[in-house]
Amino acid sequence: MGRAGVYLHIPFCVARCSYCDFATTRYRCDFAERYVRAVVREIESFPLDVPREIDSLYFGGGTPSTLDPRQIGRLIAAVRARFRLLADAEVTMEIDPATADRNRLCAYRQLGINRASVGAQTFDDEELARLKRAHKAADTIALVADLRATGFAEINLDLIAGLPRQTLAVWQRNLDCAIELRPEHMSLYLLEVHERTPLARQILRGTVPAPDEDLAAQMYAVMIERLEEAGYEHYEISNFCLPGHRARHNMKYWTGAPVYGFGCAAHSFDGKRRRWANERAAERYVRMIEEEGRAVVETVELDEEAARAETLFLGLRLMNGFDLKTYAARFGRNVLRDRAAEIARLRDAGLIELEGDRLRLTSKGAVLSNEVFVALI
Repeated sequence: MGRAGVYLHIPFCVARCSYCDFATTRYRCDFAERYVRAVVREIESFPLDVPREIDSLYFGGGTPSTLDPRQIGRLIAAVRARFRLLADAEVTMEIDPATADRNRLCAYRQLGINRASVGAQTFDDEELARLKRAHKAADTIALVADLRATGFAEINLDLIAGLPRQTLAVWQRNLDCAIELRPEHMSLYLLEVHERTPLARQILRGTVPAPDEDLAAQMYAVMIERLEEAGYEHYEISNFCLPGHRARHNMKYWTGAPVYGFGCAAHSFDGKRRRWANERAAERYVRMIEEEGRAVVETVELDEEAARAETLFLGLRLMNGFDLKTYAARFGRNVLRDRAAEIARLRDAGLIELEGDRLRLTSKGAVLSNEVFVALI
């Protein structure tokens, strides 16, 4: 079990993107202050009988950069008071290009934020408008420059492939723009259409075309080829980095390390078998904290079978796969024997491969990872 991490969910956004299924709400100054107080209270009341040494802190959302530095400082202070945040900890904040100027970035950096995750999504202004994003491509480029000028040495860019009406040529230009900015890390996702989002309703009405899965697969293949040519390591299904710049916090999810989440919709894992989740709606979360001191609405104790399936699923998300000996030592089971028929079919199809004691996806398997996971799990 690796060192623990802490996740803080900040739900506020200046606009709701058409594809978004995250727990978000419109930013309101008075409610934001109540929300910060609630999260601080939740952190302060967190049990002490858990590993307290943490080497990653992640502000996710929503748009954490809607909060002013004073509020971010209060949250960091609460984490430091309850946990031991190591001196070399990775401290990440998701930043929207429409919400941060250089003065604010300087203040965030002085508070100890040392990694920025920029929600670029695309460098095509027409696509940004269709997604209801509040920024333009030029804002992303300017933000990266400001991050460098204010001392951020670790930057991630988020991009989405397979957007409605997106062509392969536009996706290639997106990759070229991102590579030119030379971020240390990139998270490149294939579009998923979630129920109850504006995008899902638009597709249902026929005003927006449904995603083209064949085209998305081409985009994924181009993405891998282009980024690897540019010196990026493809280390997880959707994540690439320059050597030595893997996302420490994200690795905790894929390797089963403890992560303690605070704020609405935050999920936690004790690194063993217990998972728990907070109330999703921001206002209801705040009321629960104010009235009861806690907002946990679901707790799950993984049984042996669920723990094995989860370990296999998360381990296979990493492109170097997972170690079969470690799995056998933990569970007393042999994956190759337990899933012999499924593994044989997937190997014959060129979707997974076995090298020494490691089972992993091929590049083709990464494109069809959902099908692989269904077959194995």
